[in-house]
Amino acid sequence: MVEKVRFGVIGLGWFGEIHCEVLQGLRNAELIALCTRTESKLNALAGRFGVERAYTDYIDLVADPNVDAVIVTTPWDQHCKPVLAALESGKHVFVEKPLASTVGECQAMIDAADQSDRAFMVGHICRFNPRYVAAKAEIDSGAIGRIVSMYARRNISRRIGEMVLDSIGPIIGDGVHDTDIMLWFTGANIETAFARTLDVNGHRNPDVGWTMYQFDSGAIGVCENVWCLPENAFEIDNRMEIIGTEGAIYIHDTHPNYSVVDKDGWRSPNTTSWPILAGVRQGVLATEMEYFIGCVQEGVKPTVVRPEEALAATRACLAAEASARSGHVVKV
Repeated sequence: MVEKVRFGVIGLGWFGEIHCEVLQGLRNAELIALCTRTESKLNALAGRFGVERAYTDYIDLVADPNVDAVIVTTPWDQHCKPVLAALESGKHVFVEKPLASTVGECQAMIDAADQSDRAFMVGHICRFNPRYVAAKAEIDSGAIGRIVSMYARRNISRRIGEMVLDSIGPIIGDGVHDTDIMLWFTGANIETAFARTLDVNGHRNPDVGWTMYQFDSGAIGVCENVWCLPENAFEIDNRMEIIGTEGAIYIHDTHPNYSVVDKDGWRSPNTTSWPILAGVRQGVLATEMEYFIGCVQEGVKPTVVRPEEALAATRACLAAEASARSGHVVKV
């Protein structure tokens, strides 16, 4: 077994940086290579993280024989090419969600991963969140009977929304999390999607998206995604309710679990996903990466999140976005 997995990170936006911080806090990982097209940013982050291998072209990074695995955190519509190149070069690959901007690109990556003996995993972080894991165990035990209704809220502040709304919208950007969780909880397929969106602040993508899914089990799921909350209130406000024929489960992941009132007002920081403890990024993202690293070290394919499941969630969200554009129910 390899003592440490040597990583390269492709794509150094804010989330790429967070991945770098998480890797540096893991004992079984080593961050050795970075890639972004912006040379000034590349040099700055290479200096900050103490990385000598710095590339402006992902082809050069995946060709580096010292790199064992890559993390792809480019914009979602730029995932496919670096993932395919990394798999072809014999690297293990972790790619952030959503898997891609088209079903065809999703399938191309899955096919390449199937033909490879390398670990390939999509970053559906909620599957590693202890609250959702506990809910899944209760559902599987039969505690709430057959699921008939699900509602999920995953809303973020205007400040964060403005950073990303020109490249991705809230339904696929955040709704894909809860779409995946609903598929996971029910074990069912989504038959139809109906969605509505609202443009509030004039970005390329709308700020508000609501989606209703009909599952082949009969269950109904609703996702609320609003990317224009007041800046000082929430980083993220996410919660979920799952109602069954014999009971219900309620998940509150941020507010009201933790809130702070100071001289600047009231706020509810995210303490679950990637909080800093003793100067180290930890939380659910670190748990997710530790799982992926363990798969690499043991030579097994990840099973907590299967690529086909990531495709199913992406396909449903793309159908929801098509519904919002057309005003009609779309078959998934």
